Amino acid sequence: MGCFGFLKFMMFLFNGVIFVAGAAILGVGIWVKVDSGSILGFLGDIENAPAELSQVLNVGYLLIAVGALLVIIGFLGCCGAARESKCMLLLFFIIILLVFIAEVAGAVVILVFRPLAEELFAKLGTAAVKSIKKDYGKNADITGLWDTTMSTLKCCGIYNSSDFVDSPYYVANNNQYPPPCCASADNKPCNQTMIGNFSTVPGCFAKIEQLIDDNTEVIVGVALGIAALEICAMTVSMILYCKIDSKSR
Repeated sequence: MGCFGFLKFMMFLFNGVIFVAGAAILGVGIWVKVDSGSILGFLGDIENAPAELSQVLNVGYLLIAVGALLVIIGFLGCCGAARESKCMLLLFFIIILLVFIAEVAGAVVILVFRPLAEELFAKLGTAAVKSIKKDYGKNADITGLWDTTMSTLKCCGIYNSSDFVDSPYYVANNNQYPPPCCASADNKPCNQTMIGNFSTVPGCFAKIEQLIDDNTEVIVGVALGIAALEICAMTVSMILYCKIDSKSR
């Protein structure tokens, strides 16, 4: 196998993986849109949420868009390499280039407009607190989702245990808090007294921020790795394009 054949094989294999991953993400996105009630309920009343928050909640549309884009990229890369199609390879290069430019622009926007992003997350947290006070202990889906989140992250509420005050669970259990809010209480009732003694359980918002801060290097490394793969993909597609052009002469 010569250099040209090796590049064709690697291009086909790499984009085959992208195609399968895109199809999986597309399927998850469609599933989220079909069963989006519990996700929207978790974040609060969508009708009363700010316009910016409503856009953040369209997770299904985002997954569908990303999945469809990956499917298109994978298809163009696979078929372009297998059939030695200059048109497909050129389209593949253009799409990857546009994605790369969009990622760079997005990183710049996040860095420049970081206060706006923090304000948006604050609005998201406020809507989630309203959802807890309204549905925790009454809606099984929301209650289960919060219980799983708090048990996994070892956190309590969005900001602290006060998020559960006046919630259906709090009222129905004689002013008790969920057990994760008193993680060291040895199965004793998690009431205000126990909260006072075991008040070191952080809110989930702070816990997520801590996880992001602790894994900043990993996140940056993954981002740089993706950028490097995109540059390699564009380079290989152009090499194949030029080789096909020279073979056709």
